[in-house]
Amino acid sequence: MTSRDTSVNLTLLLDLDNTLLDSNMDTFIPAYFQALSDFLKDQVEPELMLSALISGTRKMVASNDPSLTLQQVFDAEFFPKINLTREEFQPRIDLFYEEIFPELSYLTKPRPEALDLVEWALAQGVRLAVATNPLFPLAAIHHRMRWAGLPPEEFPFSIVSAYETFHFTKPNPAYFAEVLGRMGWPDGPVLMVGDDVERDLPGSIVLGLSAFWVDGSDAMSPNGFNVAGRGSIGNLRPWLEQTDLSALEPDFSTPEALIAILLSTPAAISGILPVLLEPEQVTGPDLKRRPASQEWSLTEILCHLRDTELEINLPRLRMMTELGEPFIPARDTDSWALQRGYQNQDALEAVRVFTSTRMQTVDILRNLTNEWSRKARHAIFGPTDLQELVKFMAEHDRLHIRQICATVEQLAG
Repeated sequence: MTSRDTSVNLTLLLDLDNTLLDSNMDTFIPAYFQALSDFLKDQVEPELMLSALISGTRKMVASNDPSLTLQQVFDAEFFPKINLTREEFQPRIDLFYEEIFPELSYLTKPRPEALDLVEWALAQGVRLAVATNPLFPLAAIHHRMRWAGLPPEEFPFSIVSAYETFHFTKPNPAYFAEVLGRMGWPDGPVLMVGDDVERDLPGSIVLGLSAFWVDGSDAMSPNGFNVAGRGSIGNLRPWLEQTDLSALEPDFSTPEALIAILLSTPAAISGILPVLLEPEQVTGPDLKRRPASQEWSLTEILCHLRDTELEINLPRLRMMTELGEPFIPARDTDSWALQRGYQNQDALEAVRVFTSTRMQTVDILRNLTNEWSRKARHAIFGPTDLQELVKFMAEHDRLHIRQICATVEQLAG
Protein backbone atom coordinates (compact mmCIF):
# COMPACT_ATOMS: atom_id res chain seq x y z
CA MET A 1 0.00 0.00 0.00
CA THR A 2 1.18 3.51 -0.64
CA SER A 3 1.54 5.99 2.17
CA ARG A 4 -1.36 8.40 2.58
CA ASP A 5 -1.14 12.06 3.57
CA THR A 6 -2.29 12.53 7.13
CA SER A 7 -5.12 15.06 7.02
CA VAL A 8 -4.78 18.19 9.10
CA ASN A 9 -8.41 17.54 10.04
CA LEU A 10 -7.40 14.48 12.05
CA THR A 11 -7.92 14.60 15.82
CA LEU A 12 -6.12 12.16 18.13
CA LEU A 13 -7.28 11.61 21.69
CA LEU A 14 -4.23 10.13 23.42
CA ASP A 15 -4.42 8.26 26.69
CA LEU A 16 -1.45 8.91 28.99
CA ASP A 17 -0.74 5.90 31.21
CA ASN A 18 0.50 2.83 29.35
CA THR A 19 0.01 4.73 26.09
CA LEU A 20 2.27 7.80 26.07
CA LEU A 21 3.90 6.82 29.36
CA ASP A 22 5.04 3.36 30.43
CA SER A 23 3.34 2.99 33.79
CA ASN A 24 1.42 0.39 35.72
CA MET A 25 -1.49 2.11 37.45
CA ASP A 26 -2.09 -0.89 39.69
CA THR A 27 1.35 -0.16 41.15
CA PHE A 28 1.37 3.61 40.78
CA ILE A 29 -1.95 4.49 42.46
CA PRO A 30 -1.21 2.67 45.77
CA ALA A 31 2.26 4.26 45.88
CA TYR A 32 0.76 7.67 45.15
CA PHE A 33 -1.90 7.35 47.85
CA GLN A 34 0.68 6.07 50.33
CA ALA A 35 3.06 8.94 49.63
CA LEU A 36 0.27 11.49 50.05
CA SER A 37 -0.90 9.88 53.30
CA ASP A 38 2.64 9.78 54.71
CA PHE A 39 3.31 13.40 53.79
CA LEU A 40 0.13 14.63 55.48
CA LYS A 41 0.13 12.32 58.49
CA ASP A 42 0.79 15.21 60.87
CA GLN A 43 -2.64 16.58 59.89
CA VAL A 44 -4.64 13.44 59.10
CA GLU A 45 -4.23 9.90 60.36
CA PRO A 46 -3.00 7.79 57.37
CA GLU A 47 -5.79 5.22 57.46
CA LEU A 48 -8.41 7.96 57.52
CA MET A 49 -6.63 9.74 54.67
CA LEU A 50 -6.52 6.59 52.55
CA SER A 51 -10.19 5.85 53.19
CA ALA A 52 -11.18 9.41 52.26
CA LEU A 53 -9.06 9.33 49.09
CA ILE A 54 -10.66 6.09 47.93
CA SER A 55 -14.16 7.33 48.76
CA GLY A 56 -13.61 10.63 46.94
CA THR A 57 -12.23 8.84 43.89
CA ARG A 58 -15.23 6.53 43.74
CA LYS A 59 -17.58 9.51 43.85
CA MET A 60 -15.75 11.07 40.89
CA VAL A 61 -16.01 7.88 38.85
CA ALA A 62 -19.75 7.65 39.57
CA SER A 63 -20.52 11.31 38.88
CA ASN A 64 -22.82 12.12 35.97
CA ASP A 65 -23.55 15.74 36.83
CA PRO A 66 -22.44 18.36 34.26
CA SER A 67 -22.91 21.15 36.81
CA LEU A 68 -20.13 19.87 39.10
CA THR A 69 -16.47 19.53 38.26
CA LEU A 70 -14.78 16.36 39.45
CA GLN A 71 -12.84 18.45 41.95
CA GLN A 72 -16.10 19.71 43.43
CA VAL A 73 -17.42 16.15 43.63
CA PHE A 74 -14.20 14.96 45.27
CA ASP A 75 -14.05 17.85 47.74
CA ALA A 76 -17.63 17.33 48.89
CA GLU A 77 -16.78 13.74 49.80
CA PHE A 78 -13.15 14.04 50.92
CA PHE A 79 -12.87 17.06 53.20
CA PRO A 80 -15.80 16.30 55.52
CA LYS A 81 -14.27 12.87 56.11
CA ILE A 82 -10.95 14.34 57.26
CA ASN A 83 -12.60 17.22 59.18
CA LEU A 84 -10.67 19.91 57.30
CA THR A 85 -11.44 22.45 54.58
CA ARG A 86 -9.67 22.80 51.26
CA GLU A 87 -8.47 26.24 52.35
CA GLU A 88 -6.77 24.72 55.36
CA PHE A 89 -5.30 21.86 53.35
CA GLN A 90 -4.38 23.44 50.01
CA PRO A 91 -0.91 24.81 50.88
CA ARG A 92 0.25 21.35 51.98
CA ILE A 93 -1.28 19.72 48.89
CA ASP A 94 0.51 22.21 46.66
CA LEU A 95 3.77 21.44 48.44
CA PHE A 96 3.21 17.70 47.98
CA TYR A 97 2.81 18.04 44.22
CA GLU A 98 5.81 20.36 44.04
CA GLU A 99 8.26 18.32 46.14
CA ILE A 100 7.05 14.75 46.76
CA PHE A 101 4.97 13.69 43.76
CA PRO A 102 7.90 14.08 41.30
CA GLU A 103 9.78 11.41 43.28
CA LEU A 104 7.26 8.82 42.02
CA SER A 105 8.72 9.07 38.53
CA TYR A 106 10.79 5.94 39.24
CA LEU A 107 7.58 3.94 38.84
CA THR A 108 7.32 5.00 35.19
CA LYS A 109 9.42 5.04 32.02
CA PRO A 110 9.20 7.25 28.95
CA ARG A 111 8.30 5.70 25.62
CA PRO A 112 10.56 7.28 22.97
CA GLU A 113 8.22 6.07 20.24
CA ALA A 114 5.39 8.09 21.87
CA LEU A 115 7.52 11.24 21.68
CA ASP A 116 8.25 10.50 18.02
CA LEU A 117 4.54 10.08 17.34
CA VAL A 118 3.57 13.36 19.00
CA GLU A 119 6.30 15.33 17.22
CA TRP A 120 5.27 13.85 13.87
CA ALA A 121 1.57 14.49 14.49
CA LEU A 122 2.12 18.11 15.47
CA ALA A 123 4.26 18.64 12.36
CA GLN A 124 1.36 17.25 10.29
CA GLY A 125 -1.11 19.67 11.85
CA VAL A 126 -2.98 16.96 13.72
CA ARG A 127 -5.01 18.15 16.71
CA LEU A 128 -3.91 16.37 19.89
CA ALA A 129 -5.57 15.90 23.26
CA VAL A 130 -4.13 14.23 26.34
CA ALA A 131 -7.27 12.24 27.11
CA THR A 132 -6.17 10.84 30.45
CA ASN A 133 -8.73 9.79 33.04
CA PRO A 134 -9.22 13.10 34.91
CA LEU A 135 -8.92 11.74 38.44
CA PHE A 136 -5.75 13.75 39.14
CA PRO A 137 -5.09 17.46 39.60
CA LEU A 138 -3.54 19.18 36.60
CA ALA A 139 -0.22 19.55 38.45
CA ALA A 140 0.06 15.75 38.78
CA ILE A 141 -0.84 15.20 35.13
CA HIS A 142 1.73 17.76 34.00
CA HIS A 143 4.40 15.91 35.99
CA ARG A 144 3.46 12.63 34.31
CA MET A 145 3.61 14.32 30.91
CA ARG A 146 7.15 15.46 31.75
CA TRP A 147 8.06 11.91 32.76
CA ALA A 148 6.85 10.85 29.32
CA GLY A 149 9.17 13.41 27.70
CA LEU A 150 6.20 15.57 26.72
CA PRO A 151 6.38 18.64 28.98
CA PRO A 152 3.27 20.79 28.54
CA GLU A 153 5.47 23.87 28.31
CA GLU A 154 6.86 22.60 25.01
CA PHE A 155 4.08 20.56 23.41
CA PRO A 156 0.90 22.43 22.36
CA PHE A 157 -1.77 19.87 23.14
CA SER A 158 -5.23 21.28 22.50
CA ILE A 159 -6.54 20.03 25.84
CA VAL A 160 -5.34 18.06 28.85
CA SER A 161 -8.18 16.60 30.89
CA ALA A 162 -7.86 17.10 34.65
CA TYR A 163 -10.19 17.01 37.62
CA GLU A 164 -10.29 20.79 38.14
CA THR A 165 -12.22 21.45 34.91
CA PHE A 166 -13.71 18.13 33.77
CA HIS A 167 -17.02 16.66 34.87
CA PHE A 168 -16.92 13.03 33.76
CA THR A 169 -14.45 10.15 33.87
CA LYS A 170 -13.73 7.18 31.66
CA PRO A 171 -15.47 5.03 30.52
CA ASN A 172 -18.48 7.39 30.49
CA PRO A 173 -19.12 8.32 26.83
CA ALA A 174 -19.88 11.85 28.05
CA TYR A 175 -16.19 12.16 29.04
CA PHE A 176 -15.09 11.68 25.43
CA ALA A 177 -17.82 14.08 24.27
CA GLU A 178 -16.58 16.62 26.82
CA VAL A 179 -13.04 16.32 25.46
CA LEU A 180 -14.25 17.01 21.92
CA GLY A 181 -16.50 19.81 23.14
CA ARG A 182 -13.60 21.47 24.91
CA MET A 183 -11.71 21.26 21.61
CA GLY A 184 -14.58 23.01 19.83
CA TRP A 185 -16.10 19.89 18.30
CA PRO A 186 -13.52 19.63 15.51
CA ASP A 187 -14.62 18.41 12.10
CA GLY A 188 -12.97 15.44 10.44
CA PRO A 189 -11.81 12.02 11.57
CA VAL A 190 -11.24 11.32 15.27
CA LEU A 191 -9.30 8.45 16.80
CA MET A 192 -9.11 7.45 20.47
CA VAL A 193 -5.73 5.87 21.26
CA GLY A 194 -5.47 3.89 24.48
CA ASP A 195 -4.56 0.63 26.14
CA ASP A 196 -7.36 0.08 28.64
CA VAL A 197 -10.08 -2.25 27.38
CA GLU A 198 -12.38 -1.20 30.21
CA ARG A 199 -11.89 2.59 30.16
CA ASP A 200 -10.44 3.75 26.85
CA LEU A 201 -12.24 1.58 24.33
CA PRO A 202 -15.91 1.05 25.34
CA GLY A 203 -16.84 4.65 26.13
CA SER A 204 -15.19 6.13 23.04
CA ILE A 205 -16.70 3.50 20.74
CA VAL A 206 -20.18 3.96 22.27
CA LEU A 207 -19.87 7.69 21.50
CA GLY A 208 -19.21 6.78 17.87
CA LEU A 209 -15.44 7.21 17.70
CA SER A 210 -12.90 4.88 16.16
CA ALA A 211 -10.32 3.44 18.56
CA PHE A 212 -6.74 2.22 18.28
CA TRP A 213 -5.94 -0.40 20.90
CA VAL A 214 -2.37 0.12 22.12
CA ASP A 215 -0.63 -3.22 22.64
CA GLY A 216 -3.82 -5.05 21.75
CA SER A 217 -3.12 -8.47 20.33
CA ASP A 218 -6.55 -9.35 18.92
CA ALA A 219 -8.90 -7.67 16.46
CA MET A 220 -11.66 -7.76 19.07
CA SER A 221 -11.32 -6.38 22.57
CA PRO A 222 -12.32 -8.63 25.48
CA ASN A 223 -15.43 -6.52 25.99
CA GLY A 224 -16.64 -7.27 22.49
CA PHE A 225 -16.01 -3.82 20.96
CA ASN A 226 -14.55 -3.68 17.46
CA VAL A 227 -11.42 -1.56 17.25
CA ALA A 228 -10.16 0.19 14.12
CA GLY A 229 -6.53 -0.79 14.71
CA ARG A 230 -4.16 -2.28 17.20
CA GLY A 231 -0.45 -2.43 17.97
CA SER A 232 2.21 -0.57 19.92
CA ILE A 233 2.23 3.22 20.12
CA GLY A 234 5.13 3.06 17.67
CA ASN A 235 2.87 1.27 15.18
CA LEU A 236 0.32 4.07 15.15
CA ARG A 237 2.05 6.39 12.68
CA PRO A 238 2.54 3.77 9.93
CA TRP A 239 -1.00 2.53 10.58
CA LEU A 240 -2.36 6.06 10.09
CA GLU A 241 -0.29 6.55 6.95
CA GLN A 242 -1.77 3.39 5.45
CA THR A 243 -5.35 4.01 6.59
CA ASP A 244 -8.15 5.74 4.72
CA LEU A 245 -8.82 8.44 7.30
CA SER A 246 -12.35 8.98 6.05
CA ALA A 247 -13.14 5.66 7.72
CA LEU A 248 -12.38 7.32 11.07
CA GLU A 249 -15.18 9.88 10.77
CA PRO A 250 -17.30 9.71 13.95
CA ASP A 251 -20.87 8.48 13.90
CA PHE A 252 -22.88 10.24 16.60
CA SER A 253 -26.28 8.83 15.57
CA THR A 254 -27.02 6.20 18.22
CA PRO A 255 -29.22 7.03 21.22
CA GLU A 256 -26.27 6.43 23.57
CA ALA A 257 -24.05 8.81 21.62
CA LEU A 258 -26.73 11.50 21.41
CA ILE A 259 -27.39 11.37 25.16
CA ALA A 260 -23.65 11.65 25.85
CA ILE A 261 -23.35 14.74 23.64
CA LEU A 262 -26.38 16.44 25.21
CA LEU A 263 -25.05 15.67 28.70
CA SER A 264 -21.59 17.00 27.85
CA THR A 265 -22.66 20.37 26.49
CA PRO A 266 -23.13 22.25 29.81
CA ALA A 267 -19.86 20.72 31.02
CA ALA A 268 -17.96 21.81 27.92
CA ILE A 269 -19.34 25.34 28.17
CA SER A 270 -18.12 25.77 31.75
CA GLY A 271 -14.73 24.38 30.73
CA ILE A 272 -14.40 26.77 27.80
CA LEU A 273 -15.65 29.69 29.92
CA PRO A 274 -14.21 29.13 33.43
CA VAL A 275 -15.29 32.65 34.33
CA LEU A 276 -18.74 31.09 34.67
CA LEU A 277 -17.45 28.81 37.44
CA GLU A 278 -15.66 31.43 39.51
CA PRO A 279 -16.77 34.87 38.30
CA GLU A 280 -14.91 36.70 41.07
CA GLN A 281 -11.63 34.79 40.80
CA VAL A 282 -11.11 33.75 37.19
CA THR A 283 -10.44 36.23 34.44
CA GLY A 284 -11.89 35.48 31.06
CA PRO A 285 -13.46 36.97 27.95
CA ASP A 286 -15.96 39.80 28.22
CA LEU A 287 -19.23 37.88 28.04
CA LYS A 288 -21.16 40.86 26.68
CA ARG A 289 -18.69 42.00 24.03
CA ARG A 290 -19.67 41.20 20.45
CA PRO A 291 -16.75 40.13 18.22
CA ALA A 292 -18.47 42.03 15.37
CA SER A 293 -21.53 44.25 15.20
CA GLN A 294 -23.74 41.59 13.60
CA GLU A 295 -22.49 38.67 15.71
CA TRP A 296 -23.79 37.48 19.05
CA SER A 297 -21.94 37.98 22.28
CA LEU A 298 -21.24 35.01 24.53
CA THR A 299 -24.12 36.11 26.75
CA GLU A 300 -26.51 36.08 23.80
CA ILE A 301 -25.36 32.59 22.74
CA LEU A 302 -25.88 31.26 26.27
CA CYS A 303 -29.34 32.82 26.56
CA HIS A 304 -30.24 31.34 23.18
CA LEU A 305 -29.23 27.86 24.36
CA ARG A 306 -31.27 28.31 27.55
CA ASP A 307 -34.47 29.38 25.80
CA THR A 308 -34.11 26.79 23.05
CA GLU A 309 -33.88 24.08 25.69
CA LEU A 310 -36.79 25.50 27.70
CA GLU A 311 -39.18 26.30 24.87
CA ILE A 312 -38.16 24.01 21.99
CA ASN A 313 -36.24 20.90 22.97
CA LEU A 314 -37.93 19.85 26.20
CA PRO A 315 -41.52 20.57 25.06
CA ARG A 316 -40.95 18.75 21.75
CA LEU A 317 -39.52 15.77 23.55
CA ARG A 318 -42.51 15.61 25.87
CA MET A 319 -44.86 15.97 22.91
CA MET A 320 -43.12 13.12 21.09
CA THR A 321 -43.36 10.78 24.07
CA GLU A 322 -46.96 11.62 24.93
CA LEU A 323 -48.71 12.04 21.57
CA GLY A 324 -49.05 9.83 18.51
CA GLU A 325 -47.29 11.29 15.46
CA PRO A 326 -47.64 14.96 16.44
CA PHE A 327 -47.19 17.95 14.14
CA ILE A 328 -44.18 20.04 15.18
CA PRO A 329 -44.30 23.71 14.13
CA ALA A 330 -41.19 25.68 13.22
CA ARG A 331 -40.01 28.45 15.54
CA ASP A 332 -37.87 31.49 14.70
CA THR A 333 -35.48 31.56 17.64
CA ASP A 334 -32.86 33.89 16.11
CA SER A 335 -35.13 36.90 16.59
CA TRP A 336 -35.36 36.24 20.33
CA ALA A 337 -31.93 37.75 21.03
CA LEU A 338 -33.13 41.26 20.21
CA GLN A 339 -36.77 40.83 21.21
CA ARG A 340 -35.90 39.48 24.66
CA GLY A 341 -32.86 41.64 25.32
CA TYR A 342 -30.41 38.81 25.78
CA GLN A 343 -27.49 41.21 25.88
CA ASN A 344 -28.72 42.67 29.17
CA GLN A 345 -29.28 39.31 30.88
CA ASP A 346 -27.12 37.35 33.34
CA ALA A 347 -24.96 34.79 31.51
CA LEU A 348 -24.25 32.78 34.65
CA GLU A 349 -27.95 32.42 35.44
CA ALA A 350 -28.63 31.48 31.82
CA VAL A 351 -26.12 28.61 32.08
CA ARG A 352 -27.65 27.45 35.37
CA VAL A 353 -31.14 27.30 33.88
CA PHE A 354 -29.87 25.69 30.69
CA THR A 355 -28.04 23.01 32.67
CA SER A 356 -30.97 22.16 34.96
CA THR A 357 -33.37 22.04 32.00
CA ARG A 358 -30.94 19.94 29.97
CA MET A 359 -30.81 17.42 32.82
CA GLN A 360 -34.60 17.07 32.54
CA THR A 361 -34.18 16.38 28.83
CA VAL A 362 -31.47 13.79 29.47
CA ASP A 363 -33.51 12.10 32.19
CA ILE A 364 -36.39 11.61 29.77
CA LEU A 365 -34.12 10.25 27.05
CA ARG A 366 -32.43 7.79 29.41
CA ASN A 367 -35.78 6.23 30.23
CA LEU A 368 -36.83 5.70 26.61
CA THR A 369 -36.94 2.27 25.03
CA ASN A 370 -38.91 1.78 21.82
CA GLU A 371 -39.97 5.44 21.78
CA TRP A 372 -36.84 6.43 19.82
CA SER A 373 -38.62 5.39 16.62
CA ARG A 374 -41.81 7.34 17.28
CA LYS A 375 -42.93 9.34 14.24
CA ALA A 376 -43.73 13.03 13.86
CA ARG A 377 -44.32 15.59 11.15
CA HIS A 378 -42.09 18.64 11.23
CA ALA A 379 -43.06 21.89 9.53
CA ILE A 380 -39.64 22.11 7.81
CA PHE A 381 -38.12 18.61 7.85
CA GLY A 382 -41.33 16.77 7.01
CA PRO A 383 -41.72 13.18 8.24
CA THR A 384 -39.26 12.45 11.02
CA ASP A 385 -38.86 10.48 14.23
CA LEU A 386 -37.71 11.13 17.76
CA GLN A 387 -34.16 9.90 17.18
CA GLU A 388 -33.70 12.26 14.24
CA LEU A 389 -35.04 15.19 16.27
CA VAL A 390 -32.62 14.41 19.10
CA LYS A 391 -29.84 14.25 16.51
CA PHE A 392 -30.81 17.78 15.43
CA MET A 393 -30.58 18.85 19.08
CA ALA A 394 -27.06 17.42 19.37
CA GLU A 395 -26.00 19.08 16.12
CA HIS A 396 -27.38 22.37 17.41
CA ASP A 397 -25.27 21.96 20.56
CA ARG A 398 -22.14 21.26 18.58
CA LEU A 399 -22.78 24.25 16.32
CA HIS A 400 -23.00 26.64 19.25
CA ILE A 401 -20.03 25.11 21.07
CA ARG A 402 -18.02 25.86 17.92
CA GLN A 403 -19.47 29.38 17.92
CA ILE A 404 -18.50 29.89 21.57
CA CYS A 405 -14.94 28.71 20.89
CA ALA A 406 -14.64 30.93 17.81
CA THR A 407 -15.99 33.92 19.74
CA VAL A 408 -13.50 33.38 22.57
CA GLU A 409 -10.67 33.26 20.02
CA GLN A 410 -11.89 36.42 18.30
CA LEU A 411 -12.19 38.30 21.59
CA ALA A 412 -8.65 37.23 22.46
CA GLY A 413 -7.43 38.92 19.32
